[in-house]
Amino acid sequence: MARKDRKKKKIKVRLELPKDDKTETNFSIILAVCMMLGMGCMGFWITNADLVFEPMNEMPMFLNLACPDSFDPNIPVPPTYADNESCFLTKESPSVETWSEEWEKVGSPGAAAFFVVPGIEQQRLGSLPHPPQFVDVECVSEADNSGTFTLSIVERAYDMTTTVLYSEGHVSNSEDCGLENVPVEANKQYEIWVEVAPDQPPIRTFEFTLNVDAYDGIPENMNNKSLWIGPKVPIGPFSLHPTIFVNFFGLGLLIMVFPPALYSDAQARKIKAIEDKFPDFLRDLAEYWKGGLSMVVSVRTLASSEYGALNNDIQKMSDQLSWGIPFGDVMRMFAGRVNTPLVHRAVSLIDEANKAGGKISDILVTAANDSREIKFLEGERVRAIASYISVIWVSYLVFMGVIVVLSKVFIPAIANSNSGGESESIGNMQINAVDPLFFLVVFFYGVSAQAVGNGAMAGLMATGRLANGMKHSGFMLILALLAFNFVAFSPDLIGVPMAEGLVHSIGRVAPG
Repeated sequence: MARKDRKKKKIKVRLELPKDDKTETNFSIILAVCMMLGMGCMGFWITNADLVFEPMNEMPMFLNLACPDSFDPNIPVPPTYADNESCFLTKESPSVETWSEEWEKVGSPGAAAFFVVPGIEQQRLGSLPHPPQFVDVECVSEADNSGTFTLSIVERAYDMTTTVLYSEGHVSNSEDCGLENVPVEANKQYEIWVEVAPDQPPIRTFEFTLNVDAYDGIPENMNNKSLWIGPKVPIGPFSLHPTIFVNFFGLGLLIMVFPPALYSDAQARKIKAIEDKFPDFLRDLAEYWKGGLSMVVSVRTLASSEYGALNNDIQKMSDQLSWGIPFGDVMRMFAGRVNTPLVHRAVSLIDEANKAGGKISDILVTAANDSREIKFLEGERVRAIASYISVIWVSYLVFMGVIVVLSKVFIPAIANSNSGGESESIGNMQINAVDPLFFLVVFFYGVSAQAVGNGAMAGLMATGRLANGMKHSGFMLILALLAFNFVAFSPDLIGVPMAEGLVHSIGRVAPG
């Protein structure tokens, strides 16, 4: 038992030596990565924007490079349907044309109506066959008394002869009503038949929805000007094309300036949090020193207090003082870690006064008051500049709002006034043919340039740091991208081929 009582306790020593500051290294890495990604986006944009490269085949240069076996930029002829289909980026996908109608009092012999399957013209197809197309029919039949009827898809030839493609019997008032995957051919006339035998009760209401695959010969990811717009992403009532080529201009700017600015601003906020608590630390240290405690004990006691972002540095000071490092050296190492003018000023004041033989407690109080006064003046400057910053933001938002309204309302109105593609005269005013996408692109460039300039000015006025300005620019660019994509870049303005609708009869006739 005595041996156990005399067992030596282990002495634990925590050595937290000052580590090298990796802030600049991390910032350089983030900046380099973002610059490479941003330049990649800008490269994609410039190879599609026709600002530098103007291939003779009128295709975006990046598509000519991505699919050299499909497109030749030196051939002054637009690519054919076969050329587009041979490239994985320009293959066409079908849209779905829908026709819904309701018929009342369908009795013997029944009711019928015709429709024409939309498709690609034969001269555009060339030697390739037309992609397969299918028709689906969903229907609801209601009758006073349940009976049977036949639902059919019929092909009608030019000589008025008919061929039943698919026919299926149904029972009225039944949930099982419709046809699936009926093969049809483009540019041909078909009919939907509802046949009721004489011995069967009539159908009170017959409602159907007919869906057919439709092709227009324009690649899914491109518009009618052979510009890249990317795949469609539906978000609620919006139909977005987030990879439209012009977006990569804004994304390139955003990636190059925003992440490095956020990192730099985060580091600046950490430093500010340390500076905010630094005067309190000096004041409390002076009070403990006046109370008769040694510097080591005072700092060790303060290390267990709550100073927010300054806690880690106070703990390091306590450890260094316990190792016998002079107080002046400890403060200088702290100033080197924080590396701000305010801390360097306070530490230099303490060091010089201590060398001159001043009373250390008075020196600490003076340094604390000086630091607090500087922080107060910085706060006053921020409050005084805040109104100017708000003016910059309001002016940018107003400018962007006006541009978006012009893009959405004014430009389409002018474009529709001479939709024939030729100039028109209104009185003494000559109105030339307008391409809405051209103006949208120019407007977006202007708003993006305004975002970078206004943001940089706002940041420089607020803190005097360009990084803070790039943070403002990043937020402005995000707003510009959202506003244009959700409002201005609508399908009709960016040149997305609009569905012509399914050509069908109005009313019904008897089958046969």
